[in-house]
Amino acid sequence: MNIVLLNPEIPYNTGNIGRTAVLTNTKLHLIKPLGFSLDIKEIRRAGLDYWHLVDLIIWESYEEFMEKNPNITIYYATTKTKNKYTDIKFEFDDYIMFGPESKGIPEKILHSNLNHCITIPMIEMGRSLNLSNSVVVILYEALRQLNFNF
Repeated sequence: MNIVLLNPEIPYNTGNIGRTAVLTNTKLHLIKPLGFSLDIKEIRRAGLDYWHLVDLIIWESYEEFMEKNPNITIYYATTKTKNKYTDIKFEFDDYIMFGPESKGIPEKILHSNLNHCITIPMIEMGRSLNLSNSVVVILYEALRQLNFNF
């Protein structure tokens, strides 16, 4: 599996996601610009002893990511769809993209990929779940479908 963070803003979330990626044998893709430096102690602290083990790929831009990864299947996590993540049949080499914490994936990207937009159902009073929690919810559903073959 592949987790893609488009312009992540909060180092603690990225550190937590990195730790999850290591323990699930998942690649972590970070698309710049990042809202923090990968050198800062907060990302290492959140990732604990695992950060150096993350299978990490850093992309300069969304355009570079797409150009270098043609013909992949990407699911776009968003609150702006009715398509539930549980309705997807995930494959081993799928990519699940999450946007920046403050605004999510840009609407231009979402509108170009409506059939691959997925959401985590929740009551309407909240804007969204925390990014690292959202990654875990969707990633573990994908892994469950794949019989946890890490």
